[in-house]
Amino acid sequence: MTTRFAEPMARLIEELRKLPGIGTKTAQRLAFHVLRSPMDDADALSHAIRELKRHLRLCSICNNITDVDPCGFCTNPLRDQRVVCVIEEPTNIATIEKTRSYHGVYHVLHGTLSPIGGVGPEQLRIANLLTRLSDVDEVILATSPTTEGEATAGYLATEIRKLTPTIKLTRIATGVPAGSDIEYADEVTMTRAMEGRREF
Repeated sequence: MTTRFAEPMARLIEELRKLPGIGTKTAQRLAFHVLRSPMDDADALSHAIRELKRHLRLCSICNNITDVDPCGFCTNPLRDQRVVCVIEEPTNIATIEKTRSYHGVYHVLHGTLSPIGGVGPEQLRIANLLTRLSDVDEVILATSPTTEGEATAGYLATEIRKLTPTIKLTRIATGVPAGSDIEYADEVTMTRAMEGRREF
């Protein structure tokens, strides 16, 4: 790419553009902010990124991002280990936890089925969900009410029913508007969605 910036600046802009939601203009603003910041701030940022990559991993049980394995949810004796809420991304946990009405554990898929995007069941973290079912009474399918989220919930319901036909399988209610992302649901909406979940 032809650039009018010095090579180190152009390289930083290009790396920042790889972040989700960051276009060229925003990447340039961020790069110039870093340039104007004290060296200590730049060092702290690079150190935080390195530490994140070095110490964070996925929980071997639920796939949540954690610095200890298993994660705090999976080892918490106050959580109901027999109720599993299946979500798309680790960020969805914070949305559900804000309701203070859910006391089970989680399972993070890290995405949704998207044939157009080339994401099939093998790209999602489904296998270790299926191995957990023998110790579970209820699975809550809390994928977003988007086309991909609904397709993922349908696929999971079929697979779960094959293995454990008698398990309680529920879907969050439509307190979360159709076509929206669960990550942006407010506390009241998410509470209603969890309380109004239905058999799937």
